[in-house]
Amino acid sequence: MPNAKVLSEKQAIVEALAQRIQGASAGILVDYKGITVAEDTALRTELRKDGVEYTVVKNTLTRKALDKLGMSDLDHVLNGTTSLATAENDPIAPFRIISDYSKKLGDRFNVKAAFMEGKVLNESEIVEMAQLPSKDALYAKVLGTMIAPITGLAVCLGQILEQKGGSIEAPAAEEAAE
Repeated sequence: MPNAKVLSEKQAIVEALAQRIQGASAGILVDYKGITVAEDTALRTELRKDGVEYTVVKNTLTRKALDKLGMSDLDHVLNGTTSLATAENDPIAPFRIISDYSKKLGDRFNVKAAFMEGKVLNESEIVEMAQLPSKDALYAKVLGTMIAPITGLAVCLGQILEQKGGSIEAPAAEEAAE
């Protein structure tokens, strides 16, 4: 039987993992067997840039944290080498980055399972998420769609003004002269 100190440390780790998973908008469990230190460093750097927390986790402690949150559907993937990538702000970032590295590194780096907003995702949903553009790119598309009609109107009004022989500067110059 483990001593009280070790047991309390493990309980604290389980509690911290549970809070991290619960607070995450998305997360991915990865089998990272065989990647080099340089590859791992590059992966961590890219994940950190997008606000994704990435750590190696112990399977037993992660299982207890997931069971505590009612996500026991993920228990079957918790064997071998396991790391966890979670994101609080941009739920697409971990999917996109981990998927890219999985393609680059082949069999040495594989997605075991993923979750989003407490729901376990299947393989096709994971692939779909990885193909989505980043949150910033989606915002840019929406903003571009909203600005396009206004820009079109401004161009049209400018052309009408030019056809009538006026210019945008003319009224301002007349007002200044008066």
